[in-house]
Amino acid sequence: MKGLGRGGAERLVVDAAGLIDRDRFDVRIAYLLPHKDLLVDEVRPAVSDVVCLGRGGRDVLWPLRLRRYADEHGTELIHSHSPLPGAAARAVAGRSRLLVHTEHNMWDRYHWATRAANAATFRANRAVIAVSGGVADSIGRRWLRQGVEPEVVIHGASTSRIRRGPEARREARRRLGIDGDRFVVGSVGNFTAKKDHATMLEAFSSVLRARPDAHLVLVGSGPLQSDLEARAGRPDLAGSVTFTGVRDDVEHLLSGFDVFAMSSRYEGLPIALLEAMAAGVPPVVTPVGGIPEVVLDGENGRIVPVGAPDAQAATLLELAADPDQRAALGARAVDASAECDLTSAVRDLERLYERMAG
Repeated sequence: MKGLGRGGAERLVVDAAGLIDRDRFDVRIAYLLPHKDLLVDEVRPAVSDVVCLGRGGRDVLWPLRLRRYADEHGTELIHSHSPLPGAAARAVAGRSRLLVHTEHNMWDRYHWATRAANAATFRANRAVIAVSGGVADSIGRRWLRQGVEPEVVIHGASTSRIRRGPEARREARRRLGIDGDRFVVGSVGNFTAKKDHATMLEAFSSVLRARPDAHLVLVGSGPLQSDLEARAGRPDLAGSVTFTGVRDDVEHLLSGFDVFAMSSRYEGLPIALLEAMAAGVPPVVTPVGGIPEVVLDGENGRIVPVGAPDAQAATLLELAADPDQRAALGARAVDASAECDLTSAVRDLERLYERMAG
């Protein structure tokens, strides 16, 4: 994959690697970007090897290193999790190797170069996994190998790390430095255009006018962070928004949120959302990608329109005033997250590998 930094796909690969049966499978992880290595030490004990194939800059020789590495270690199957690395791997893998690709994002959101690389190589995949039905539907069928249909496998959270309950809430508030009685909205995600944190900040400005005790916690980093921090520093938000940066204890922070919010304009299926649901935190999210497949409006969360700060603010204020509704939504969110258990997804993956290998 592209890297092993903080991100949903990266978190998924690392957690899944720890669950694969090592008596039956020899797993090695290759990535390209040397600076995206935050999860390398965490995953290393769970696999036979972790190797960075990229040399930084405009390195274009890494596909040859992948081919050489696969030859040296007798690799029989290559499973890609990033579009351009996947395309290059398919180009150099050779006919004898089995190729699997997991699609994490909607195809219509890809750059034209990514779509072209997929079009040129995607038929080499012997199997394609999609993280949601919406993602599966977005894949161009004409680029699929004959007889191959995307298999939808919803990869949930690794629930063994998730904390919930009164004590977990107090500990989370302590870590965040937030008073235990405040109404806290939290979000986890990279600060990029697709996450649309700007809409969330506008919504939260409206929330504060009615609930001055409210607080917003944004976990993550990204290219838009300085712009978002500048917006949060204006008088209508100043002192009520915490930027935590990248954290390695997210699973310990989630229980400190009263509501988990996302304003995304497009998604595959965010792992952070599934983790928050597993922690019993009711989500307020947009109906993009695979999100409506797991969040049912009024059942285990609330759905708000894309780019609609007024609607998001109104929903947050409704939940702020109704702790019973929050508790009911949160309890059903836990049940829904249990149906997306990562262990079950990994067992499905193992069966797929064995079926492909005959």
